[in-house]
Amino acid sequence: MPEVRSDETGGSEQATVNALPRVAVVGIHGHGATHVTHAAQLAAAGHCHFTAVADPRPPTSKQLAINPAPAVYSDLAELLAAEQVDVVVICTPIHTHVPLAELALRAGADVLLEKPPTPSLEEFERLSAIVAETGRICQIGFQAHGSGAVRALASMVAEGTLGEVRGIGASGTWVRTQAYWQRAKWAGRRTLDGVAVVDGAVTNPFAHSVAAALLVDGSGRADQVESVETELFHANPIEADDTSTVRIRTTRGTTILAAFTLCAVETTPPLVTVYGSKGRAVLRYNLDELEITTADGTTTTQYGRDELLANLLDHRRDGVPLLAPLEGTGGFTRVLDAVRAAPRPAEIPAELVSWEGTGDDRHPVVRDVEKWIEQASERQALFSELGAPWTTQPTDSELR
Repeated sequence: MPEVRSDETGGSEQATVNALPRVAVVGIHGHGATHVTHAAQLAAAGHCHFTAVADPRPPTSKQLAINPAPAVYSDLAELLAAEQVDVVVICTPIHTHVPLAELALRAGADVLLEKPPTPSLEEFERLSAIVAETGRICQIGFQAHGSGAVRALASMVAEGTLGEVRGIGASGTWVRTQAYWQRAKWAGRRTLDGVAVVDGAVTNPFAHSVAAALLVDGSGRADQVESVETELFHANPIEADDTSTVRIRTTRGTTILAAFTLCAVETTPPLVTVYGSKGRAVLRYNLDELEITTADGTTTTQYGRDELLANLLDHRRDGVPLLAPLEGTGGFTRVLDAVRAAPRPAEIPAELVSWEGTGDDRHPVVRDVEKWIEQASERQALFSELGAPWTTQPTDSELR
């Protein structure tokens, strides 16, 4: 039975201990539409009430085709002034994360905050202090943390199944068109109006790869990252990086080499590869697939995935561990902060870039970039150490 509490007048009210939590979603277009879908599904299954949404752009008719439909507001402040909510999902531009999360936390709500949590380590520490002060919950939207494959590989590394870890590679070769970089005024920016944004390949599209590699190593906290080296480049006409290598050394003594491009011939599944003395593991975290190769042969296992909002609701109700708590993403934020503080990404010389497609589908392809990404991961080396041609030729800006 629900707990009954007495009010000051001697009456009684149904306590909210066992009541369904009221969920709101802020930022409902783009990836935010996925959060709307998840909230609606959880509400339909009887796990929560989908109370409200907030976005400067009105929802689509499909997003309102929910019974009962959530109330609609233009921003979070307006929503909180009108509604009582228990959980706020925030999927807004990176540089708005901390102000909006603080607003929700101080209003007494728990938060699911889309990745990356903050655009700097300083703001991460500020958000951590707010979470501690308010005593509320903050889960970060690293969906790969919900993958059973990621957690299985983390357990194997911790238990020594693969022997001594000689290194971890995080690699990805994707295509992003001009439409991607034109999706918002903050896209591809390092700063906007003097505020850090850090919307580059390492820190946004491939943020899951970096965070998953740190999780696999058991080095998710900020104090578990010892050093970060960056080599950042771009072929697109953007401020941020689209082709980069980053070398992370953790306090466990592990080297993690991250190598990414958004200027590939085609998009392929991103990989986290563990190189061990007794075998090799290849994690395709977006497919929840884990391939293990040892002296006994190769096995591939398909895993399931836990959704992060559902996990947050389960944590509130039953105390199950959070899959992506704020504290556990501090290591990733240290990497992001190193990218933020690094020199502006260098331009890849035009003679090494070909352009494919037209209009919004136009995109650059960096010559042989897939080869250099693979070698960086396997050899745990930065582009310059491998002799990638864009690191050995002067850029246009250097020639001017």
